[in-house]
Amino acid sequence: MLGGVIGIERQLRRKSAGLRTHMLVSLASALFTLIPLQTGMLQSSPDALSRVIQGIAAGVGFLGAGEIIRESSQKSQHPEVHGLTSAAAIWVSAALGIAAGCGLWQLGLISALLTILVLNLFKKLENS
Repeated sequence: MLGGVIGIERQLRRKSAGLRTHMLVSLASALFTLIPLQTGMLQSSPDALSRVIQGIAAGVGFLGAGEIIRESSQKSQHPEVHGLTSAAAIWVSAALGIAAGCGLWQLGLISALLTILVLNLFKKLENS
């Protein structure tokens, strides 16, 4: 649900990565985090959780990269950079999922609210 909070904001702004994308990234991150916690993997491999979190961060970075680089219009033939904020929001959604998977729902809730604040308040400041 924490990823959905960010996804709704992105959906309302008509961004390509919207509600479903953010919810799925957050859900998958929580699920990947829960697996070593629930299977007892941490007893045999104490660093399993940190490796999972590292893998999520790197993997979601590639998902964000797909959001950023796009081909420009046929006129200029130069690559353009778009979607940096959307890519960062996807990354935050993954972090929210990790926090939820670790049972840190208060941290996740505060972070989701701060993310919405950044996406809305600072957009207004940029435009003024």
